[in-house]
Amino acid sequence: MSETITRQEQKTENTWDLSGLYASEADWDAALEALREKIKEFSAYKGTLGSSPEALLAALKFSEEIDKEAEALGSYAFMRVSEDGGNSESQKRMGLYSQFAAAAAAESAYFTPELMAIDSATLDKWLEDPRFDDYRVMIKRSLRFKEHVLSESEERILALQSEVGGTFSDAFDDLTDVDFDFGEIDGKALTHASYSSFLQSPDRTLRERAYRQYYSTFEKHKNTLARLYSGSVKQDIFRSRARGYSSSLAAAQFGENIPREVYTNLISAVHDAFPVLHEYYEFRREMLSLDKLAHWDVYVPIVPDIKTNIPYDEAVELVIKALAPLGEEYTSTLRRGLTTERWVDRYENKGKASGAYSNGGWRGNPYILMSYKDDVLRDVFTLAHEGGHSMHSWYSSRNNPYSCYNYTIFAAEVASTFNEQLTADYLKRTSESDKMKAYIICKELDDILATLFRQTMFAEYELTVHERVEGGEPITVEMLRSVYRSLLEQYFGENVELPPEADLEGLRIPHFYRAFYVYKYATGISAAIALSRRVLSGGKKELDDYLSFLKLGGRKDPIDALRQAGVDMASPAPVKAATEKFAELLKEAKSLMRK
Repeated sequence: MSETITRQEQKTENTWDLSGLYASEADWDAALEALREKIKEFSAYKGTLGSSPEALLAALKFSEEIDKEAEALGSYAFMRVSEDGGNSESQKRMGLYSQFAAAAAAESAYFTPELMAIDSATLDKWLEDPRFDDYRVMIKRSLRFKEHVLSESEERILALQSEVGGTFSDAFDDLTDVDFDFGEIDGKALTHASYSSFLQSPDRTLRERAYRQYYSTFEKHKNTLARLYSGSVKQDIFRSRARGYSSSLAAAQFGENIPREVYTNLISAVHDAFPVLHEYYEFRREMLSLDKLAHWDVYVPIVPDIKTNIPYDEAVELVIKALAPLGEEYTSTLRRGLTTERWVDRYENKGKASGAYSNGGWRGNPYILMSYKDDVLRDVFTLAHEGGHSMHSWYSSRNNPYSCYNYTIFAAEVASTFNEQLTADYLKRTSESDKMKAYIICKELDDILATLFRQTMFAEYELTVHERVEGGEPITVEMLRSVYRSLLEQYFGENVELPPEADLEGLRIPHFYRAFYVYKYATGISAAIALSRRVLSGGKKELDDYLSFLKLGGRKDPIDALRQAGVDMASPAPVKAATEKFAELLKEAKSLMRK
């Protein structure tokens, strides 16, 4: 596409089918209005939760009915904004949903404190009743939060504040996805999606032009962007302190029951691997025949002579073949989802959110947003990645009650990167020449770099900024850029040129507005490498262990669920094994490419 099309110009078959949630926008409007009335009935259950098991069950079932519909409403509104952030009607619906969610939280603010107030021995006895089978895991997990649950009035205040708290992220998205105009390069629109294509161009001058033009827009808005991120960080700290957590990181990890050491061990293990990381960048400089590697040179394929042109339908079949070790049910379900059942919103259009995601829920399909490009091989891996999320959602929603079907993000990033590992393995095995094999190996190196090393750098940045603000230091543009530049210098090493605008990258990452999320990509690929090797080299038991993990949903904490699958993420060993695989791939690439 020479220029970015509008949403109205997208072909229906290339867009997701959201009718599994609501057949029309009018149906969504009606459902929201009905639920607005229904949440008023929350008051009827107030003061009853501890009176009898029957009363508690009635309240739980009512709350579940509200949650199911609210989840569908929120998903639909969110995806409509994602497909075109400039659509005022979609913006309005997202705003209406946010207002509703805040109101619902306020109406039900008594629920958790009242549940916590039930005598422990009494509640334990009630939970032995089979009627509580669908709620047992949820209730026991909720009780873990007892020391961080506030009074009813305080919970109501926090619930009412939640809508305001999302403003920083919403404003960042509107600014960077809708308002920013990056201009054109050689007649082609420069966008978030096309920027990645430009950086993979074999034309170094074009790469530098795209890089500098892209970041010039962020330079113009650096103060606004810093202010937005400052607000997001302060919001994280406010909520963690209000609930009595020791830090914002502790608050973020508490729900998944992840020890702090998982985060710090990850950073430490990656720092230990800096020598091989810097060795990789020197190898990249050598293969690109450059005197010095620059920041705009780190994404271009090292093997430049191999052109890729993989249309979407061919990408689907490639991914399905790569995932064949996961069995017929897995692959046939995913094929239907990626094609005839229209889980995927495939291509870029004006106003569409950057990046990619899978949005799986209890109702409807596990939907996927992409901006697929035929000439970007990474997009094939992205399709496999988001397909992994979607199949995880598919299995989880079909094997668990609503109250505990939803798996945690820590576990989610395993299922997605597992699929990337199988895709890379398939492409290497089916390569027709040493040059193609070298290309795939280098691509796999780049993927591990992006998912393990880069995300760990992001994680270290988030932790550093939050800890400095928690220590009393105010956020300024200079502070953010200084912290980020220091990390760039450590991770890239002294032999990579980092231009003055390089540290503006810290102001453009959407995931930073979901604090302490990105480290899970790094732990996820570490677990995925271990589990994919286990499945590929094993038999029925190893496959069944992995599929059982996908079916667990949220029934177990992620560390325990992954142990059941065959990997212990409480240990630094999987991360170290992942960095060792990176070293092995680098050695293999050198052997092939220096012939």
